[in-house]
Order: sequence, then C-alpha cells, then structure tokens
Amino acid sequence: MEALKIKIYQPTAHFRMPFTYQRRHTYPIPPYSTVIGFLCNMLGIDYQGNKLFEKLRNCKLSVSGKFDIKLTEYIWFRNLSKSSHEKCFGSSAIREKNGEVNHIGGQSPMRIDVLENMRLNIHLVSEDEGFLQYLTDYLKSPVNRLETVHLGRAEDWLVFESIEMVNLNPCSKDRNYNHFFWIPKYSWSPEIKEFDFDKADGLFYNLPTFATIKDYDKTFNRHAERSFSYMRSKLNDGAIRGMEEYLFDGEIPVFLADLKRSN
Repeated sequence: MEALKIKIYQPTAHFRMPFTYQRRHTYPIPPYSTVIGFLCNMLGIDYQGNKLFEKLRNCKLSVSGKFDIKLTEYIWFRNLSKSSHEKCFGSSAIREKNGEVNHIGGQSPMRIDVLENMRLNIHLVSEDEGFLQYLTDYLKSPVNRLETVHLGRAEDWLVFESIEMVNLNPCSKDRNYNHFFWIPKYSWSPEIKEFDFDKADGLFYNLPTFATIKDYDKTFNRHAERSFSYMRSKLNDGAIRGMEEYLFDGEIPVFLADLKRSN
C-alpha cells in the first residue's frame, strides 16, 4: 500500500492545548485538526463545499514527530478589553503612558511552551491517487494558498524536507522509535484485519479533527466559531511493544486515522 509522506522541519513550533491560558501548553506533535488546517491552506480550500474538502475528508491520516527540547518563554498577551484599558491608562480616552503612545486595551505577561527543532512526519492514504498527486503539486508550488505557509502558529515557518510516495507494510517489531505518535482508536489498514487499540501504550486524548463553521453559508467567514468532531487517540512516546501488527514505512510506524469515524 502506498502513502504520501510529508517530512517537515520547523525551527520553533507550538501546538496549543485548549483551555490553557496563564501558561500555554503545547502538544508534542500537532493534533489532526492542525494538520487538516495546514492542508486546507496549501490547497486553497476556503469553504467546506469545495470538492477538494470532501476528498480530504476521505483520506486516512497519520501524524508523528520529535523535537530537540521544549522551552518556556515569556510573552505579552494583549487584549482589547475596555476595562483592561481603563485599568492601565485610567481612562478610555487616554493611550499615552510615560510619554509614549501604547497599544489600546491591556496586556499581561504569559508563559508559552515552545518546541525547538521540530521534525514531523505526515502520512496520507487515499483511494483517489489523482488527489494525492494534486496535493503533492500544491505542496511543492502552493499558488492557491490562503495564508503564509505555516503549521500551528503563523510565525512558525517550516521547511519541506521531502514529499514522496512510500510503501507501507505490516510490522510487529518491539522497539523504541524515539518519536511521538498519535495512535487512533479507529486505525485503518487493508493489510491488518484487526487493530487492537487497547494494546497500544499511551495517554488518552480526544483529538479534534474536522470542524463545522457556524453560519458559514450566510457569512462566508472561515474564521468564525467552530464546532469540532473528535477522534479518541493515544499519545505514544515512541515505545511500541506488545502489538501484534502495525504499519511501517521502512523508517517509523504509521497509524492511519479513519477520520470519517470521528464524532
């Protein structure tokens, strides 16, 4: 079985865990929704009625990666709250402080976790070989991209180390691969009849996958409020053991999520 493998390098990366504020924690590798958003950007999918979006929904997706070190940085968190502005400047009509004009609203220090020298592996499988070739072309030449080429934060630029088709084969080797893996509950493979999710090691997560954008058909605002579907998954830290079979691309394991089964 063939898969499109995308190897990415990022000098810095942050994949925010939701509901973390005073210190913004990061996943060690991006959740499925972040990768899907990246692919939508590269393909120029700006509305969910796009035929390409449905082809992307039908793909099977695997995400893995590693990084050198995690640092915690201080940043200024800014907001446009009137009450925060008045607390800082004394009046909503004043923006000057210590002789200088400042940002409106308020600001407060915040810590954010940052991953250094991130290396990611994204595998995609589709019954539509033409779509994978189309995706390859637009990854190499993203002429229809919606925004800057990024994965996660807009400032975290990336480099494609390779974009190629690889063969996936069943494997049952116990080993520490020194990568993080998302192991989905609904792992897909025509090569393996039964995948035993319970035997996989890792921490449980409900990972967001595809989003439904509120009132998009009326506003055409792709940045509006979203409601996500979720895939029950485990975060594995690289030690694969006791599993009867899993897919392998010659370098690392590949756990393909059947995203259409997310809910």
